[in-house]
Amino acid sequence: MDQTPFHRAAILGVGLIGGSLGLAMRRIGFPGEIVGISRQSTIERAVELGAIDAGFGYDQLPQALDGVDLVFVCSPIQHIIDTLPSVIAAAGPGTLVTDAGSTKRQIVAAAAAADRKDVHFLGGHPMAGSEKSGVTAADPFLFQNAIYVLVPDASVPEPLHLGLRGLVRGMGARVLELSAQSHDTVVAAISHLPQLLATSLVEMVGQLDEGDDAHGAFLMLAAGGFRDLTRIASSPFAPVWKDICATNGDRITDMISQFRQHLAQVTERVGDDALAQNFDYANRVRDTIPRDAKGFLHRLSEILVVCEDKPGVIAQIATILSTRDVNINDIEVVKVREGEGGTLRLGFEDDTAADLALRILTEHDYRARRP
Repeated sequence: MDQTPFHRAAILGVGLIGGSLGLAMRRIGFPGEIVGISRQSTIERAVELGAIDAGFGYDQLPQALDGVDLVFVCSPIQHIIDTLPSVIAAAGPGTLVTDAGSTKRQIVAAAAAADRKDVHFLGGHPMAGSEKSGVTAADPFLFQNAIYVLVPDASVPEPLHLGLRGLVRGMGARVLELSAQSHDTVVAAISHLPQLLATSLVEMVGQLDEGDDAHGAFLMLAAGGFRDLTRIASSPFAPVWKDICATNGDRITDMISQFRQHLAQVTERVGDDALAQNFDYANRVRDTIPRDAKGFLHRLSEILVVCEDKPGVIAQIATILSTRDVNINDIEVVKVREGEGGTLRLGFEDDTAADLALRILTEHDYRARRP
């Protein structure tokens, strides 16, 4: 990697994000030692995987940060807020501390409240993740093509600011610099509001499905667009969404209010040709959303596979792909005609995996194509 001002790094919270940071830094040739601060069982596994060189418990913070000049705090939001004062107090002069929290205002405020002029804080938010958690899911390529938000601070020395930005770019991420206020407003609109919409929509349909006259038809027919739209409704509330709502509640409620106004306009236009204006505008805007970058709502790359209607066909396809180390991230039966066959939609992490799956299945005489 290019010359970096950092020579010894620490990662507090060696889970999916922290472990992936360690692996990514090693992949690009970070020259110094990388230490982890986490539970003992996590530390042992992280060392085995090569995500860190050595580890310490949370109660060994001063020892862990001895000689460290770069600290990543990668625990849940509230734990970051609670831990930052201790991290900044234990860090050596000239250390740069950053974080991976998905809201920023309260985290930045907690760092400022520590009031230590010789230790610098630069907020961060890597917009990357996985359906899996923990250090065993860590991936050195997790940040490839992902947006990595940095929250600049004029008090941070330029070499440290540029050093962190260069390190993140070296991992393959795209750096976007935003104020904490702008960040929290943006994520409320494009991440937090969609989560609550998906949750509410699934809750509503689930209750309709339980009605006396429903006969289970709502969920039976809830495939295609409904399933795609509400995929994120599978997210658990705690700890991630509990902390997000607690630290960004004002921005989220404002976005809900704005969405209600837009929904009211659509309600008035149902059955009116004027509704075409809403569709046309939405079509144009959606076409401008980048398709080659990971975001909060990670897009899966898909292929369609035509297959026979017979027992074990899905298992057969999965086995063929697994023997070539191709992982299926999502699977949906799009349509089936009894006795004739049907179509499966398979979702993959990226276009490379989807293209490889397409080639493999074609080699095995399956009719497969990109949508």
